[in-house]
Amino acid sequence: MNDTGPTTSRTQLLIVDDDALTREVIKDLLKARGYLVAEAANGQEALDQLTRQLPDLIVLDINMPVMNGFETLRHLQSDAALRQIPVIIASAITDPASAAQAIELGAVDFLTKPINPLLFYARVNSTLSNKRLHDLEQQHLRQIAEHSATLERQVAQQVEEISAGHVATIFAMSKLADYRDPETGEHLERIREYCRVLAAELRRQSPFATLISDAYIETLYAASPLHDIGKVGIPDIILLKPDKLDADEWQVMKTHTTIGAVTLRAVFEKHPRNQFVRMGIQIAQSHHEKWDGSGYPAGMAGDEIPLCARIMALADVFDALGSRRVYKAAFPPEKTHAIIMEGKGSHFDPRVVEAYEKTRDQFSRIRARFQPFEDMQTDES
Repeated sequence: MNDTGPTTSRTQLLIVDDDALTREVIKDLLKARGYLVAEAANGQEALDQLTRQLPDLIVLDINMPVMNGFETLRHLQSDAALRQIPVIIASAITDPASAAQAIELGAVDFLTKPINPLLFYARVNSTLSNKRLHDLEQQHLRQIAEHSATLERQVAQQVEEISAGHVATIFAMSKLADYRDPETGEHLERIREYCRVLAAELRRQSPFATLISDAYIETLYAASPLHDIGKVGIPDIILLKPDKLDADEWQVMKTHTTIGAVTLRAVFEKHPRNQFVRMGIQIAQSHHEKWDGSGYPAGMAGDEIPLCARIMALADVFDALGSRRVYKAAFPPEKTHAIIMEGKGSHFDPRVVEAYEKTRDQFSRIRARFQPFEDMQTDES
């Protein structure tokens, strides 16, 4: 479709009229002003021509055999490309209802025959000028959209690079807390893999299909290592005690959830749009809550517990059961599985347990991939 000015010879018009004499009169008028002109005897011929070339303007009659003007307008409006071609009706029909119907069907103007040359030129030139402005506007909008898309891709790439750096930094911080307990091995590596697997499986269930997106899963994967970051505030005499903690010591140990949450909230206050930190707060504070309300620190129950924390709860317990501690050996897989199943509906969200059941093989592969040498010896003994 041409986007040159309305009085140049490159501007193409299509005359659609069953009367050959009328077509000849209109064609002569237009050619006298330098327009290129094509002809069609009815709407169907016009549509056939439009498959080969799109004009800048159509001059359309109403009463025609095969396909009349109203039907032609309907076809033009049903096609996104053809809808952009302006149509001037030139008809012997004079009743206002027909003119209104033509305008409602997409025509931009309605002229009655016999055509007044001066009025016809004015309407054609005005319509083509509006068409040119519309085309330029659409071209400008496309250029803006392309430029915006390019900028978005560049920004997204930069954000991804920055985010990757932030995630790596936070993971390193989490490892510092984790290294205070020398017996947790590749705990953080396993935990985030378990969480990703559980979230991906939960998304297959209708209640979670709209809640768990790809972004949610990746955020969970990145934020899950923050769950025990509050342990940096627990004294070594308690954190590393080889025996069972007494009641007072246990109360201190439980504060690692609130310490972690308070620490991350200080970060969140400076970055309130950061979903990674937001989820980290939820995980740090609530991963020891239990489905039946018997957990800590707030005694939340059921869906009141953030979903990310419910996922973490199972992943954390599963990993703890299968890992060696100074006060216990690593439990064999079958015992670990039995304990997880016993916690369904009490410790754990039943739906998270069901997701675990369906992904148990993946859990085993993750465990084998990141299993410490000491635990491998225990499993084999």
